[in-house]
Amino acid sequence: MISASVAEVKRWVIIHPIEADIIVKVPATIQKLRGGYYTPEPIASFLADWAIQDSNTRILEPSCGDGNILDAAVETLLKLGVSKTAVSQLIQGVEIDKDEANKVISRFANKDICLSGQIHVGDFFNFCREQLLLQSKFDAVVGNPPFIRYQNFQEEHRWIAFQIMEHAGLRPTRLTNAWVPFVVASTLLVKENGGRIAMVIPAELLQVNYAAELRQFLADFYTRITLITFKKLVFESIQQEVVLLLGERNGNEHTGIRTIELNSIEELRHHEHPDFSLSHLKPMDHSREKWTQYFLENNEIHLLRQLRADKRLTKAKQVIDVDVGIVTGLNEFFVLTSQQAKDKGLTSFTQPIVTRSGHLQGIAFTYADLLANTDRQFPSRILTAPNVPVENLPEALKHYVAYGESRDFHKGYKCRIRDKWYVVPSVWTPDAFMLRQVHHYPKLILNETKATCTDTIHRVRFVAKLPPKSVVAAFHNSLTFAFAEVTGRSYGGGVLELEPNEAETLPLPLENVEKLDFDLINQLVIEGNIQEALNITDKILLIDGLGLSQREVALLRNVWCKLRDRRINRKH
Repeated sequence: MISASVAEVKRWVIIHPIEADIIVKVPATIQKLRGGYYTPEPIASFLADWAIQDSNTRILEPSCGDGNILDAAVETLLKLGVSKTAVSQLIQGVEIDKDEANKVISRFANKDICLSGQIHVGDFFNFCREQLLLQSKFDAVVGNPPFIRYQNFQEEHRWIAFQIMEHAGLRPTRLTNAWVPFVVASTLLVKENGGRIAMVIPAELLQVNYAAELRQFLADFYTRITLITFKKLVFESIQQEVVLLLGERNGNEHTGIRTIELNSIEELRHHEHPDFSLSHLKPMDHSREKWTQYFLENNEIHLLRQLRADKRLTKAKQVIDVDVGIVTGLNEFFVLTSQQAKDKGLTSFTQPIVTRSGHLQGIAFTYADLLANTDRQFPSRILTAPNVPVENLPEALKHYVAYGESRDFHKGYKCRIRDKWYVVPSVWTPDAFMLRQVHHYPKLILNETKATCTDTIHRVRFVAKLPPKSVVAAFHNSLTFAFAEVTGRSYGGGVLELEPNEAETLPLPLENVEKLDFDLINQLVIEGNIQEALNITDKILLIDGLGLSQREVALLRNVWCKLRDRRINRKH
């Protein structure tokens, strides 16, 4: 959750009685939420100052919470010469928790400003529906929507929220997080001519697949969009990156999107937007591209779009099938070191496994690598118990299963739903591995062993009649690396995550692939010299194979490095 008063937890994380269908527990961090994640004053003041254009601006705060944003809006109106009496006529807020709403009203009563009739107690989605029926719109909508996962989205609120989304032409699913319809509903209440929205939004807006429709909706709705991001994380104690979404309707003839990156929220106190001009704006693409690309320059964006449409490039899914690694349900029980397996008499009931991406040094995983992992006593054996009743298990396995049950391992969710809790499903040996969570660069690794992997790594099968070594070597080039950065998603900790369906969309340059020296590239990767490896593959595949210029290849390398460094350098 981004906006963080206790009321906001009460608002969305509802505890149902035992007889209800779903029991949702309040997060253990509720005490941290009490004081930790309020909308910081520099953000609240900046949003209010930007959204409120004159002394007649009608303002809506759709999630009042502690009242910080409303307070900033009031201060902005007072600076514009609006009387305290008139202020109360220009502001409306919505707060689902009655006690919290009363606190907000009292907060302003202490300033001789009466908001008792302006704070609506109830669900924002109900409020939005009523306002739409009345055709009531606002000059400015300013807020910080609660960041609630779909699992905790109360059903009666979800139903109305999804009705609003469908009214706007979107198609929500039950995996849609609550902040998405919140932004849609807020947007629908922005007036047509000159209206503005200013909100704190999870950076997921830029990159996750479930926000794709929202990105297109916002691009269609607003004339101009500004995204303000920060190099340092805004909210302490959580790895949630946020952006400030500033949307304008019919601002002027310049349309498009721009990104502004600041070091920290303190810079907002003195930040002034540069004037909109065509040089600052990036043309928005309505094909549901991720907005991560708008951190790039126009010539870089243009090159990526040009290459995305290049028929000479091969989609990864045409040559590889990417699947998740093994979900054991409890690695503590199912994944052992070789010594543990030996001591328990289980070696013959185990299979080699790779458990961490750091255990894959080059672009080939060999038996020598497997032995090295074993010698280091890395967890490198996965239990592969036969699919028979426990009474028919060999004695060593029977004792180990009994040990697991004495520790209640069989009661965990993943184990509990299996026919036989001690039998891990979908244990198969892949042709190659692919990093699921990427630090410096994505990697495809040829598997020359009988090892499999946990779900920290993806399993890959080759599906085309191409030499596997050629495909693996070709994966490591500046073009594919650049597309990985705009295709995956990153989090506050700086990790780029590629899901299987995303990895399969990556473009691969396969012209001249037979000229690649797999062993040389592998050795360079092992030595940590990825730049030299790319120099080789880029020359053979991109310059000689595709006919790209050295300047275009340099642009692609810069796209990868720029977006990689941006996510890695995220810190408090």
